[in-house]
Amino acid sequence: MSTRLKEKIEKISEVVTKISEEASEGKTIVVEGRKDAQALYSLGIEGKVLTIKTGGKSFFEFTQQLESFGVGEVVLLLDYDRRGKEATKKLQQNLEHAKVRVNTKLWRELHCLIGREVQCIESLPSYIETLKLKIPQS
Repeated sequence: MSTRLKEKIEKISEVVTKISEEASEGKTIVVEGRKDAQALYSLGIEGKVLTIKTGGKSFFEFTQQLESFGVGEVVLLLDYDRRGKEATKKLQQNLEHAKVRVNTKLWRELHCLIGREVQCIESLPSYIETLKLKIPQS
């Protein structure tokens, strides 16, 4: 079992590294709230992370804001609960309509790895730490 856990942690770390690379290339990461953004920063992701639910903006207003910033591509990392999945779909449609490229590939990859165990991005750092604690030290 510890081998499977190690592999799982490695795969999650690879996705986090990909997110970090996207951010370092100047792509904007979009999350739901401040705690989600803080979670990404705690995982070592640096760059522009915008929150959709902070400031009471609608998806339309948020899309306009991204357009005004000249954002050409975003990485969506909204939560995995029902509302987060619906928001991802709706925001993706709005952004694509505004000619902003949307990357949901990393969101899907991460979801495949964490399944139902993690519902929100803000829980990701503690989830990774919990997995590490489950691996017997040799």
